[in-house]
Amino acid sequence: MRMIRLYLRVLGQLGSDLRVGALLALANVALAISAFAEPILFGRIIDVLTRAQIPGSAPVTLLVLTPLIMAWVAFGLFSIGAGALVALHADRLAHRRRLAVVANYFEHVLELPLAFHTSTHSGRVLKVMLEGSGGMSWLWLGFFREHLSGLVALVVLLPLTVFLNWRLGLLLVVLVGVFAVLTAVVLRKTETLQGSVERYHSNLAEHASDALGNVPVIQSFTRIEAESRSLRAIIQQLLQAQNPVLSWWALASVASRASATITVTAIFLLGTWLHLHGLASIGEIVTFMSMATMLVGRLEQAVSFINQLFMQAPKLREFFEILDTAPAVHDRPNAKSVDRFEGEVVFDNVSFSYDGKRPAVQDLSFAIRSGESVALVGATGSGKSTTLGLLHRAFDPQSGCIRIDGDDIRDLTLASLRRNIGVVFQEPMLFARTIRENLQVGRPDVTDAEMIESLQRAQAIEFISRQAEGLDTVIGERGRSLSGGERQRLSIARALLKNPPILVLDEATSALDAATEQKLQRALDEVMNGRTTFIIAHRLATIRNADRILVFDQGRVIESGAFDELVAKGGRFAELARAQFMAAEEPTGQAQREAAALRA
Repeated sequence: MRMIRLYLRVLGQLGSDLRVGALLALANVALAISAFAEPILFGRIIDVLTRAQIPGSAPVTLLVLTPLIMAWVAFGLFSIGAGALVALHADRLAHRRRLAVVANYFEHVLELPLAFHTSTHSGRVLKVMLEGSGGMSWLWLGFFREHLSGLVALVVLLPLTVFLNWRLGLLLVVLVGVFAVLTAVVLRKTETLQGSVERYHSNLAEHASDALGNVPVIQSFTRIEAESRSLRAIIQQLLQAQNPVLSWWALASVASRASATITVTAIFLLGTWLHLHGLASIGEIVTFMSMATMLVGRLEQAVSFINQLFMQAPKLREFFEILDTAPAVHDRPNAKSVDRFEGEVVFDNVSFSYDGKRPAVQDLSFAIRSGESVALVGATGSGKSTTLGLLHRAFDPQSGCIRIDGDDIRDLTLASLRRNIGVVFQEPMLFARTIRENLQVGRPDVTDAEMIESLQRAQAIEFISRQAEGLDTVIGERGRSLSGGERQRLSIARALLKNPPILVLDEATSALDAATEQKLQRALDEVMNGRTTFIIAHRLATIRNADRILVFDQGRVIESGAFDELVAKGGRFAELARAQFMAAEEPTGQAQREAAALRA
Protein backbone atom coordinates (compact mmCIF):
# COMPACT_ATOMS: atom_id res chain seq x y z
CA MET A 1 0.00 0.00 0.00
CA ARG A 2 2.88 2.38 0.72
CA MET A 3 4.16 1.82 -2.79
CA ILE A 4 0.73 2.44 -4.32
CA ARG A 5 0.35 5.67 -2.33
CA LEU A 6 3.79 6.77 -3.45
CA TYR A 7 2.94 6.01 -7.07
CA LEU A 8 -0.34 7.91 -6.84
CA ARG A 9 1.48 10.87 -5.34
CA VAL A 10 3.91 10.90 -8.25
CA LEU A 11 0.93 11.01 -10.62
CA GLY A 12 -0.49 13.83 -8.50
CA GLN A 13 2.58 15.93 -9.38
CA LEU A 14 1.22 16.30 -12.92
CA GLY A 15 -0.29 19.59 -11.76
CA SER A 16 -1.42 21.71 -14.71
CA ASP A 17 -0.88 18.76 -17.08
CA LEU A 18 -3.45 16.62 -15.27
CA ARG A 19 -5.94 17.06 -18.13
CA VAL A 20 -3.37 15.91 -20.68
CA GLY A 21 -2.62 12.96 -18.39
CA ALA A 22 -6.32 12.05 -18.24
CA LEU A 23 -6.54 12.06 -22.06
CA LEU A 24 -3.44 9.88 -22.27
CA ALA A 25 -4.99 7.52 -19.72
CA LEU A 26 -8.14 7.17 -21.85
CA ALA A 27 -5.96 6.53 -24.89
CA ASN A 28 -4.18 3.79 -22.94
CA VAL A 29 -7.50 2.12 -22.10
CA ALA A 30 -8.41 2.22 -25.79
CA LEU A 31 -5.03 0.70 -26.69
CA ALA A 32 -5.54 -2.10 -24.15
CA ILE A 33 -8.96 -2.90 -25.64
CA SER A 34 -7.49 -2.80 -29.13
CA ALA A 35 -4.67 -5.14 -28.12
CA PHE A 36 -7.23 -7.66 -26.81
CA ALA A 37 -9.54 -7.28 -29.80
CA GLU A 38 -6.84 -8.21 -32.33
CA PRO A 39 -6.24 -11.82 -31.18
CA ILE A 40 -9.99 -12.36 -30.67
CA LEU A 41 -10.77 -11.25 -34.24
CA PHE A 42 -7.85 -13.24 -35.59
CA GLY A 43 -9.19 -16.33 -33.79
CA ARG A 44 -12.63 -15.74 -35.32
CA ILE A 45 -11.07 -15.56 -38.79
CA ILE A 46 -9.22 -18.83 -38.14
CA ASP A 47 -12.48 -20.49 -36.98
CA VAL A 48 -14.34 -19.35 -40.10
CA LEU A 49 -11.57 -20.73 -42.30
CA THR A 50 -11.28 -24.05 -40.44
CA ARG A 51 -15.04 -24.65 -40.40
CA ALA A 52 -15.04 -24.30 -44.17
CA GLN A 53 -12.69 -27.30 -44.31
CA ILE A 54 -15.25 -29.58 -42.67
CA PRO A 55 -16.94 -31.85 -45.28
CA GLY A 56 -20.40 -30.64 -46.16
CA SER A 57 -19.82 -27.09 -44.91
CA ALA A 58 -20.61 -24.10 -47.07
CA PRO A 59 -17.54 -22.51 -48.71
CA VAL A 60 -16.19 -19.32 -47.16
CA THR A 61 -17.02 -16.19 -49.13
CA LEU A 62 -15.21 -12.88 -49.14
CA LEU A 63 -18.46 -11.31 -47.98
CA VAL A 64 -18.27 -13.29 -44.73
CA LEU A 65 -14.54 -12.68 -44.13
CA THR A 66 -14.37 -9.01 -45.14
CA PRO A 67 -15.98 -7.50 -41.98
CA LEU A 68 -13.74 -9.60 -39.72
CA ILE A 69 -10.60 -8.82 -41.69
CA MET A 70 -11.42 -5.12 -41.91
CA ALA A 71 -12.10 -4.93 -38.15
CA TRP A 72 -8.85 -6.82 -37.42
CA VAL A 73 -6.84 -4.51 -39.70
CA ALA A 74 -8.59 -1.42 -38.27
CA PHE A 75 -7.67 -2.37 -34.71
CA GLY A 76 -4.10 -3.04 -35.81
CA LEU A 77 -3.79 0.33 -37.53
CA PHE A 78 -5.42 2.05 -34.57
CA SER A 79 -2.87 0.45 -32.21
CA ILE A 80 0.01 1.70 -34.36
CA GLY A 81 -1.29 5.26 -34.79
CA ALA A 82 -2.59 5.74 -31.26
CA GLY A 83 0.56 4.17 -29.82
CA ALA A 84 2.75 6.64 -31.72
CA LEU A 85 0.67 9.64 -30.57
CA VAL A 86 0.60 8.43 -26.96
CA ALA A 87 4.39 7.92 -26.97
CA LEU A 88 4.98 11.40 -28.42
CA HIS A 89 2.75 13.23 -25.96
CA ALA A 90 3.91 11.09 -23.02
CA ASP A 91 7.52 12.07 -23.80
CA ARG A 92 6.62 15.75 -23.94
CA LEU A 93 4.55 15.59 -20.77
CA ALA A 94 7.29 13.76 -18.82
CA HIS A 95 10.01 16.23 -19.80
CA ARG A 96 7.77 19.25 -19.25
CA ARG A 97 6.65 18.11 -15.80
CA ARG A 98 10.18 17.11 -14.76
CA LEU A 99 11.39 20.67 -15.33
CA ALA A 100 8.31 22.09 -13.61
CA VAL A 101 8.94 19.84 -10.58
CA VAL A 102 12.59 20.95 -10.47
CA ALA A 103 11.48 24.60 -10.48
CA ASN A 104 8.87 24.03 -7.75
CA TYR A 105 11.32 22.06 -5.59
CA PHE A 106 14.00 24.72 -6.04
CA GLU A 107 11.61 27.50 -5.00
CA HIS A 108 10.37 25.45 -2.04
CA VAL A 109 13.89 24.73 -0.78
CA LEU A 110 14.83 28.42 -0.97
CA GLU A 111 11.87 29.19 1.31
CA LEU A 112 12.86 26.62 3.95
CA PRO A 113 14.28 27.97 7.22
CA LEU A 114 17.99 28.37 7.80
CA ALA A 115 17.78 25.59 10.38
CA PHE A 116 16.95 23.16 7.56
CA HIS A 117 19.91 24.29 5.44
CA THR A 118 22.21 24.17 8.46
CA SER A 119 21.32 20.53 9.16
CA THR A 120 20.99 19.31 5.55
CA HIS A 121 23.99 19.07 3.25
CA SER A 122 23.63 21.05 0.02
CA GLY A 123 25.00 18.06 -1.92
CA ARG A 124 22.12 15.94 -0.65
CA VAL A 125 19.56 18.64 -1.46
CA LEU A 126 20.85 18.87 -5.04
CA LYS A 127 21.05 15.09 -5.45
CA VAL A 128 17.46 14.66 -4.19
CA MET A 129 16.23 17.31 -6.63
CA LEU A 130 17.89 15.77 -9.69
CA GLU A 131 17.25 12.12 -8.89
CA GLY A 132 13.73 12.65 -7.56
CA SER A 133 12.59 14.66 -10.59
CA GLY A 134 14.33 12.19 -12.92
CA GLY A 135 12.59 9.26 -11.21
CA MET A 136 9.20 10.93 -11.55
CA SER A 137 9.86 11.67 -15.21
CA TRP A 138 10.67 8.01 -15.79
CA LEU A 139 7.49 6.90 -14.00
CA TRP A 140 5.27 9.31 -15.94
CA LEU A 141 6.80 8.25 -19.23
CA GLY A 142 6.46 4.55 -18.47
CA PHE A 143 2.95 4.90 -17.06
CA PHE A 144 1.47 6.69 -20.06
CA ARG A 145 3.48 4.83 -22.69
CA GLU A 146 2.78 1.25 -21.67
CA HIS A 147 2.21 0.52 -17.99
CA LEU A 148 -1.34 1.86 -17.76
CA SER A 149 -2.50 -0.13 -20.80
CA GLY A 150 -0.71 -3.16 -19.37
CA LEU A 151 -2.42 -2.66 -16.01
CA VAL A 152 -5.83 -2.46 -17.72
CA ALA A 153 -5.03 -5.62 -19.70
CA LEU A 154 -3.97 -7.58 -16.61
CA VAL A 155 -6.54 -6.38 -14.09
CA VAL A 156 -9.65 -5.74 -16.22
CA LEU A 157 -9.42 -7.64 -19.49
CA LEU A 158 -7.63 -10.80 -18.29
CA PRO A 159 -10.63 -11.97 -16.19
CA LEU A 160 -12.89 -11.45 -19.23
CA THR A 161 -11.02 -14.24 -21.07
CA VAL A 162 -13.02 -16.66 -18.90
CA PHE A 163 -16.10 -15.75 -20.97
CA LEU A 164 -14.34 -16.70 -24.21
CA ASN A 165 -13.42 -20.18 -22.97
CA TRP A 166 -13.62 -20.67 -19.23
CA ARG A 167 -11.12 -23.53 -19.12
CA LEU A 168 -8.38 -21.75 -21.10
CA GLY A 169 -9.25 -18.45 -19.45
CA LEU A 170 -9.03 -19.92 -15.95
CA LEU A 171 -5.61 -21.45 -16.73
CA LEU A 172 -4.38 -18.08 -17.98
CA VAL A 173 -5.66 -16.29 -14.86
CA VAL A 174 -4.04 -18.87 -12.53
CA LEU A 175 -0.66 -18.71 -14.28
CA VAL A 176 -0.65 -14.90 -14.17
CA GLY A 177 -1.73 -14.99 -10.51
CA VAL A 178 1.12 -17.35 -9.55
CA PHE A 179 3.64 -15.11 -11.25
CA ALA A 180 2.16 -12.03 -9.51
CA VAL A 181 2.60 -13.73 -6.11
CA LEU A 182 6.23 -14.55 -6.87
CA THR A 183 6.83 -10.93 -7.86
CA ALA A 184 5.22 -9.73 -4.61
CA VAL A 185 7.61 -11.94 -2.62
CA VAL A 186 10.58 -10.38 -4.41
CA LEU A 187 9.19 -6.90 -3.69
CA ARG A 188 8.95 -7.58 0.04
CA LYS A 189 12.49 -8.91 0.10
CA THR A 190 14.00 -5.91 -1.69
CA GLU A 191 12.01 -2.95 -0.33
CA THR A 192 14.01 -2.55 2.90
CA LEU A 193 17.30 -3.41 1.21
CA GLN A 194 16.89 -0.69 -1.42
CA GLY A 195 16.28 1.93 1.29
CA SER A 196 19.76 1.29 2.72
CA VAL A 197 21.22 1.49 -0.79
CA GLU A 198 19.79 4.97 -1.23
CA ARG A 199 21.29 6.12 2.06
CA TYR A 200 24.72 5.19 0.72
CA HIS A 201 23.95 7.14 -2.48
CA SER A 202 23.18 10.20 -0.32
CA ASN A 203 26.43 9.69 1.63
CA LEU A 204 28.30 9.50 -1.67
CA ALA A 205 26.77 12.76 -2.92
CA GLU A 206 27.48 14.55 0.36
CA HIS A 207 31.08 13.37 0.54
CA ALA A 208 31.83 14.29 -3.07
CA SER A 209 30.17 17.71 -2.76
CA ASP A 210 31.99 18.40 0.50
CA ALA A 211 35.37 17.52 -1.01
CA LEU A 212 34.82 19.49 -4.23
CA GLY A 213 33.82 22.53 -2.19
CA ASN A 214 37.07 22.39 -0.22
CA VAL A 215 39.68 21.61 -2.88
CA PRO A 216 42.17 24.24 -1.58
CA VAL A 217 42.12 22.65 1.89
CA ILE A 218 42.47 19.14 0.46
CA GLN A 219 45.46 20.12 -1.66
CA SER A 220 47.08 22.18 1.09
CA PHE A 221 46.83 19.37 3.64
CA THR A 222 47.73 16.69 1.04
CA ARG A 223 44.46 14.86 1.58
CA ILE A 224 43.77 13.84 -2.02
CA GLU A 225 44.59 10.19 -1.34
CA ALA A 226 42.68 10.14 1.97
CA GLU A 227 39.55 11.73 0.45
CA SER A 228 39.66 9.37 -2.54
CA ARG A 229 40.06 6.41 -0.16
CA SER A 230 37.03 7.55 1.83
CA LEU A 231 34.96 7.87 -1.34
CA ARG A 232 35.98 4.39 -2.48
CA ALA A 233 34.98 3.01 0.93
CA ILE A 234 31.50 4.50 0.53
CA ILE A 235 31.29 3.03 -2.99
CA GLN A 236 32.26 -0.39 -1.62
CA GLN A 237 29.56 -0.17 1.05
CA LEU A 238 27.06 0.87 -1.60
CA LEU A 239 27.93 -2.14 -3.77
CA GLN A 240 27.66 -4.52 -0.82
CA ALA A 241 24.17 -3.20 -0.09
CA GLN A 242 23.14 -3.15 -3.77
CA ASN A 243 24.24 -6.68 -4.75
CA PRO A 244 21.55 -8.57 -2.75
CA VAL A 245 18.87 -6.38 -4.35
CA LEU A 246 20.25 -7.11 -7.81
CA SER A 247 20.31 -10.84 -7.06
CA TRP A 248 16.63 -10.87 -6.13
CA TRP A 249 15.70 -8.97 -9.26
CA ALA A 250 17.83 -11.25 -11.41
CA LEU A 251 15.76 -14.13 -10.00
CA ALA A 252 12.56 -12.27 -10.85
CA SER A 253 13.83 -11.64 -14.39
CA VAL A 254 14.61 -15.34 -14.90
CA ALA A 255 11.17 -16.24 -13.55
CA SER A 256 9.49 -13.84 -15.97
CA ARG A 257 11.29 -15.38 -18.92
CA ALA A 258 10.42 -18.88 -17.73
CA SER A 259 6.78 -17.87 -17.32
CA ALA A 260 6.58 -17.00 -21.01
CA THR A 261 7.56 -20.50 -22.07
CA ILE A 262 5.47 -22.18 -19.36
CA THR A 263 2.33 -20.16 -20.11
CA VAL A 264 2.40 -20.58 -23.90
CA THR A 265 3.20 -24.29 -23.59
CA ALA A 266 0.44 -24.87 -21.01
CA ILE A 267 -2.14 -23.01 -23.14
CA PHE A 268 -1.15 -25.03 -26.22
CA LEU A 269 -1.27 -28.40 -24.45
CA LEU A 270 -4.58 -27.71 -22.70
CA GLY A 271 -6.03 -26.21 -25.86
CA THR A 272 -5.04 -29.25 -27.91
CA TRP A 273 -6.61 -31.61 -25.36
CA LEU A 274 -9.80 -29.51 -25.26
CA HIS A 275 -9.95 -29.41 -29.06
CA LEU A 276 -9.64 -33.19 -29.27
CA HIS A 277 -12.57 -33.47 -26.89
CA GLY A 278 -14.62 -30.85 -28.71
CA LEU A 279 -14.30 -28.24 -25.97
CA ALA A 280 -12.23 -25.64 -27.83
CA SER A 281 -11.90 -24.52 -31.43
CA ILE A 282 -8.63 -23.98 -33.26
CA GLY A 283 -9.43 -20.29 -33.39
CA GLU A 284 -9.79 -20.21 -29.58
CA ILE A 285 -6.43 -21.94 -29.18
CA VAL A 286 -4.81 -19.37 -31.50
CA THR A 287 -6.58 -16.55 -29.65
CA PHE A 288 -5.42 -17.71 -26.22
CA MET A 289 -1.87 -18.38 -27.38
CA SER A 290 -1.72 -14.83 -28.80
CA MET A 291 -3.20 -13.48 -25.58
CA ALA A 292 -0.77 -15.52 -23.50
CA THR A 293 2.17 -14.11 -25.47
CA MET A 294 0.81 -10.58 -25.12
CA LEU A 295 0.05 -10.93 -21.41
CA VAL A 296 3.42 -12.45 -20.64
CA GLY A 297 4.98 -9.48 -22.43
CA ARG A 298 2.85 -7.19 -20.26
CA LEU A 299 4.01 -9.10 -17.20
CA GLU A 300 7.66 -8.68 -18.16
CA GLN A 301 7.02 -4.96 -18.60
CA ALA A 302 5.31 -4.93 -15.20
CA VAL A 303 8.25 -6.67 -13.56
CA SER A 304 10.69 -4.25 -15.14
CA PHE A 305 8.49 -1.35 -14.07
CA ILE A 306 8.09 -2.61 -10.50
CA ASN A 307 11.83 -3.22 -10.35
CA GLN A 308 12.51 0.36 -11.36
CA LEU A 309 9.76 1.65 -9.08
CA PHE A 310 11.39 0.01 -6.08
CA MET A 311 14.77 1.31 -7.17
CA GLN A 312 13.32 4.82 -7.42
CA ALA A 313 11.10 4.63 -4.32
CA PRO A 314 13.75 5.70 -1.74
CA LYS A 315 14.74 8.63 -3.98
CA LEU A 316 11.11 9.65 -4.34
CA ARG A 317 10.50 9.34 -0.60
CA GLU A 318 13.51 11.61 0.04
CA PHE A 319 12.14 14.05 -2.53
CA PHE A 320 8.69 14.18 -0.92
CA GLU A 321 10.21 14.31 2.56
CA ILE A 322 11.92 17.59 1.64
CA LEU A 323 8.88 18.78 -0.30
CA ASP A 324 6.72 18.14 2.78
CA THR A 325 9.04 20.16 5.01
CA ALA A 326 6.92 23.19 5.77
CA PRO A 327 8.58 26.61 5.73
CA ALA A 328 8.74 27.79 9.33
CA VAL A 329 8.05 31.35 8.18
CA HIS A 330 5.30 32.36 5.77
CA ASP A 331 2.92 35.22 5.06
CA ARG A 332 -0.16 35.47 7.21
CA PRO A 333 -3.53 35.87 5.49
CA ASN A 334 -4.02 39.52 4.54
CA ALA A 335 -0.41 40.42 5.40
CA LYS A 336 0.27 43.95 4.27
CA SER A 337 3.06 45.23 2.08
CA VAL A 338 5.02 48.35 3.08
CA ASP A 339 6.98 50.25 0.44
CA ARG A 340 9.55 51.75 2.81
CA PHE A 341 9.97 51.63 6.58
CA GLU A 342 10.73 54.59 8.80
CA GLY A 343 13.04 52.29 10.76
CA GLU A 344 11.78 52.20 14.37
CA VAL A 345 12.36 48.70 15.79
CA VAL A 346 10.97 47.26 19.04
CA PHE A 347 11.69 43.83 20.55
CA ASP A 348 8.95 43.09 23.09
CA ASN A 349 9.72 40.21 25.48
CA VAL A 350 11.04 38.01 22.64
CA SER A 351 12.16 34.41 23.29
CA PHE A 352 13.38 31.80 20.83
CA SER A 353 14.97 28.35 21.01
CA TYR A 354 16.35 26.26 18.15
CA ASP A 355 15.81 22.90 19.84
CA GLY A 356 13.00 23.70 22.26
CA LYS A 357 15.30 23.11 25.23
CA ARG A 358 18.05 25.72 25.48
CA PRO A 359 16.90 29.30 24.74
CA ALA A 360 18.95 31.18 22.14
CA VAL A 361 17.38 34.47 23.26
CA GLN A 362 15.12 34.93 26.27
CA ASP A 363 12.79 37.74 27.34
CA LEU A 364 14.54 40.14 24.97
CA SER A 365 13.16 43.68 25.14
CA PHE A 366 14.61 46.88 23.70
CA ALA A 367 13.53 49.75 21.44
CA ILE A 368 15.57 51.33 18.63
CA ARG A 369 14.71 54.75 17.28
CA SER A 370 14.60 55.43 13.56
CA GLY A 371 18.07 56.30 12.27
CA GLU A 372 19.83 55.03 15.41
CA SER A 373 22.98 52.89 15.11
CA VAL A 374 23.07 50.03 17.58
CA ALA A 375 25.92 47.58 18.17
CA LEU A 376 25.37 44.06 19.49
CA VAL A 377 28.35 42.64 21.36
CA GLY A 378 28.95 39.56 23.44
CA ALA A 379 30.61 36.17 23.40
CA THR A 380 29.99 33.66 20.62
CA GLY A 381 26.60 32.01 21.18
CA SER A 382 25.25 34.84 23.31
CA GLY A 383 22.30 35.46 20.90
CA LYS A 384 23.46 38.35 18.70
CA SER A 385 23.02 36.67 15.31
CA THR A 386 19.79 35.00 16.44
CA THR A 387 18.38 38.41 17.36
CA LEU A 388 19.02 39.80 13.90
CA GLY A 389 17.81 36.56 12.29
CA LEU A 390 14.52 37.12 14.10
CA LEU A 391 14.44 40.70 12.79
CA HIS A 392 14.34 39.65 9.13
CA ARG A 393 12.28 36.53 9.94
CA ALA A 394 14.78 33.82 9.25
CA PHE A 395 12.63 32.27 11.99
CA ASP A 396 9.82 33.51 14.25
CA PRO A 397 9.97 33.83 18.04
CA GLN A 398 8.14 31.30 20.21
CA SER A 399 6.90 34.15 22.40
CA GLY A 400 6.81 37.92 22.30
CA CYS A 401 6.80 40.02 19.16
CA ILE A 402 8.99 42.30 17.06
CA ARG A 403 7.51 45.53 15.72
CA ILE A 404 8.76 47.85 13.01
CA ASP A 405 7.08 51.26 12.93
CA GLY A 406 4.40 49.84 15.22
CA ASP A 407 3.55 46.82 13.03
CA ASP A 408 4.18 43.25 14.16
CA ILE A 409 6.58 41.99 11.50
CA ARG A 410 4.47 38.80 11.20
CA ASP A 411 1.65 40.98 9.84
CA LEU A 412 3.90 42.21 7.02
CA THR A 413 4.65 40.32 3.83
CA LEU A 414 8.03 38.62 3.86
CA ALA A 415 8.91 40.29 0.57
CA SER A 416 8.33 43.83 1.86
CA LEU A 417 10.05 43.09 5.20
CA ARG A 418 13.21 41.75 3.62
CA ARG A 419 13.18 44.36 0.86
CA ASN A 420 13.53 47.01 3.56
CA ILE A 421 16.40 45.28 5.38
CA GLY A 422 19.90 45.10 3.93
CA VAL A 423 22.35 42.56 5.36
CA VAL A 424 26.12 42.40 4.98
CA PHE A 425 27.06 38.93 6.19
CA GLN A 426 30.36 37.97 7.78
CA GLU A 427 30.74 35.41 4.96
CA PRO A 428 30.25 37.41 1.72
CA MET A 429 28.13 34.69 0.02
CA LEU A 430 28.65 35.66 -3.59
CA PHE A 431 27.29 33.87 -6.66
CA ALA A 432 29.44 32.24 -9.34
CA ARG A 433 28.28 34.93 -11.75
CA THR A 434 29.53 38.28 -12.97
CA ILE A 435 30.22 41.22 -10.68
CA ARG A 436 27.30 42.99 -12.33
CA GLU A 437 24.89 40.14 -11.57
CA ASN A 438 26.06 40.00 -7.95
CA LEU A 439 25.40 43.71 -7.57
CA GLN A 440 21.96 43.34 -9.16
CA VAL A 441 20.82 40.84 -6.51
CA GLY A 442 19.14 43.54 -4.43
CA ARG A 443 18.18 45.84 -7.32
CA PRO A 444 17.78 44.23 -10.76
CA ASP A 445 17.12 47.62 -12.37
CA VAL A 446 20.29 49.31 -11.06
CA THR A 447 22.31 51.37 -13.57
CA ASP A 448 26.04 51.09 -14.22
CA ALA A 449 26.55 54.58 -12.77
CA GLU A 450 24.88 53.53 -9.51
CA MET A 451 27.00 50.40 -9.40
CA ILE A 452 30.20 52.42 -9.81
CA GLU A 453 29.10 54.82 -7.07
CA SER A 454 28.36 51.99 -4.63
CA LEU A 455 31.70 50.34 -5.43
CA GLN A 456 33.49 53.62 -4.75
CA ARG A 457 31.71 54.06 -1.42
CA ALA A 458 32.62 50.47 -0.49
CA GLN A 459 36.30 51.06 -1.38
CA ALA A 460 35.96 48.38 -4.10
CA ILE A 461 36.39 50.36 -7.32
CA GLU A 462 40.15 49.88 -7.38
CA PHE A 463 40.15 46.10 -7.65
CA ILE A 464 37.15 46.16 -10.00
CA SER A 465 39.10 48.36 -12.42
CA ARG A 466 41.89 45.77 -12.46
CA GLN A 467 39.54 43.08 -13.80
CA ALA A 468 39.88 42.50 -17.55
CA GLU A 469 36.10 42.34 -18.06
CA GLY A 470 35.22 44.98 -15.49
CA LEU A 471 31.67 44.56 -14.20
CA ASP A 472 31.20 41.58 -16.51
CA THR A 473 33.99 39.56 -14.85
CA VAL A 474 32.84 36.14 -13.63
CA ILE A 475 34.16 35.74 -10.09
CA GLY A 476 33.88 31.96 -9.72
CA GLU A 477 32.14 29.78 -7.17
CA ARG A 478 31.50 31.79 -3.97
CA GLY A 479 33.64 34.55 -5.51
CA ARG A 480 36.86 32.56 -5.08
CA SER A 481 38.72 34.47 -7.77
CA LEU A 482 38.69 37.46 -5.39
CA SER A 483 40.51 37.86 -2.10
CA GLY A 484 38.60 37.74 1.18
CA GLY A 485 38.67 41.52 1.55
CA GLU A 486 37.58 42.05 -2.06
CA ARG A 487 34.65 39.68 -1.61
CA GLN A 488 33.56 41.50 1.52
CA ARG A 489 33.77 44.93 -0.13
CA LEU A 490 31.71 43.65 -3.05
CA SER A 491 29.04 42.35 -0.65
CA ILE A 492 28.99 45.74 1.10
CA ALA A 493 28.52 47.50 -2.25
CA ARG A 494 25.63 45.08 -2.96
CA ALA A 495 23.94 46.08 0.30
CA LEU A 496 24.50 49.80 -0.36
CA LEU A 497 22.79 49.50 -3.75
CA LYS A 498 19.71 48.12 -2.05
CA ASN A 499 19.54 51.38 -0.07
CA PRO A 500 17.47 49.87 2.76
CA PRO A 501 16.05 51.89 5.68
CA ILE A 502 17.35 49.18 8.04
CA LEU A 503 20.94 47.96 7.67
CA VAL A 504 22.50 44.92 9.35
CA LEU A 505 26.30 44.66 9.43
CA ASP A 506 27.38 41.22 10.65
CA GLU A 507 31.15 41.58 11.18
CA ALA A 508 31.17 43.45 7.87
CA THR A 509 34.79 44.53 8.09
CA SER A 510 36.27 41.36 9.56
CA ALA A 511 38.03 40.31 6.32
CA LEU A 512 39.67 43.66 5.62
CA ASP A 513 43.17 44.89 6.31
CA ALA A 514 43.58 47.79 8.75
CA ALA A 515 44.05 50.49 6.08
CA THR A 516 41.04 49.41 4.02
CA GLU A 517 38.95 48.91 7.13
CA GLN A 518 39.64 52.49 8.19
CA LYS A 519 38.55 53.81 4.79
CA LEU A 520 35.50 51.58 4.70
CA GLN A 521 34.51 52.50 8.22
CA ARG A 522 34.29 56.15 7.17
CA ALA A 523 32.15 55.11 4.19
CA LEU A 524 29.90 53.02 6.44
CA ASP A 525 29.55 55.90 8.89
CA GLU A 526 28.26 58.00 5.99
CA VAL A 527 25.94 55.23 4.80
CA MET A 528 24.50 54.71 8.29
CA ASN A 529 23.33 58.32 8.48
CA GLY A 530 19.55 58.49 8.25
CA ARG A 531 18.97 54.75 8.54
CA THR A 532 18.57 52.31 11.42
CA THR A 533 21.72 50.22 11.65
CA PHE A 534 22.48 47.07 13.61
CA ILE A 535 26.15 46.15 13.94
CA ILE A 536 27.50 42.84 15.17
CA ALA A 537 31.16 43.28 15.98
CA HIS A 538 33.76 41.46 18.00
CA ARG A 539 36.40 44.16 17.47
CA LEU A 540 35.08 46.86 19.75
CA ALA A 541 37.14 49.63 18.13
CA THR A 542 34.79 49.45 15.12
CA ILE A 543 31.72 50.38 17.20
CA ARG A 544 33.12 53.28 19.20
CA ASN A 545 30.81 55.71 17.34
CA ALA A 546 27.64 53.61 17.71
CA ASP A 547 24.73 55.50 19.30
CA ARG A 548 24.06 52.59 21.61
CA ILE A 549 25.64 49.26 22.49
CA LEU A 550 23.65 46.21 23.64
CA VAL A 551 25.74 43.69 25.57
CA PHE A 552 24.44 40.12 25.23
CA ASP A 553 25.05 37.23 27.58
CA GLN A 554 23.23 33.86 27.37
CA GLY A 555 20.45 35.26 25.22
CA ARG A 556 19.74 38.35 27.31
CA VAL A 557 20.73 42.02 27.16
CA ILE A 558 22.65 42.62 30.37
CA GLU A 559 23.99 46.12 29.62
CA SER A 560 22.98 48.98 27.37
CA GLY A 561 24.50 52.38 26.71
CA ALA A 562 27.11 54.39 24.79
CA PHE A 563 30.71 53.20 24.53
CA ASP A 564 32.25 55.50 27.13
CA GLU A 565 29.27 55.09 29.43
CA LEU A 566 29.60 51.30 29.46
CA VAL A 567 33.37 51.46 30.00
CA ALA A 568 32.83 53.76 32.95
CA LYS A 569 30.33 51.31 34.49
CA GLY A 570 33.08 48.71 34.83
CA GLY A 571 30.73 45.86 33.93
CA ARG A 572 30.81 43.12 31.33
CA PHE A 573 31.48 45.50 28.42
CA ALA A 574 34.37 47.09 30.28
CA GLU A 575 35.86 43.61 30.75
CA LEU A 576 35.56 42.95 27.01
CA ALA A 577 37.07 46.32 26.15
CA ARG A 578 39.90 45.87 28.62
CA ALA A 579 40.65 42.40 27.21
CA GLN A 580 40.90 43.76 23.65
CA PHE A 581 42.73 47.06 23.70
CA MET A 582 42.60 48.83 27.06
CA ALA A 583 44.88 46.30 28.74
CA ALA A 584 47.74 47.72 26.70
CA GLU A 585 47.12 51.11 28.24
CA GLU A 586 47.09 49.89 31.84
CA PRO A 587 50.84 49.29 32.21
CA THR A 588 51.50 52.80 30.94
CA GLY A 589 48.98 54.24 33.37
CA GLN A 590 50.37 52.16 36.21
CA ALA A 591 53.93 53.29 35.41
CA GLN A 592 52.78 56.93 35.46
CA ARG A 593 51.14 56.43 38.84
CA GLU A 594 54.22 54.73 40.21
CA ALA A 595 56.44 57.52 38.91
CA ALA A 596 54.17 60.09 40.53
CA ALA A 597 54.35 58.22 43.83
CA LEU A 598 58.13 58.11 43.66
CA ARG A 599 58.29 61.82 42.95
CA ALA A 600 56.09 62.43 45.99
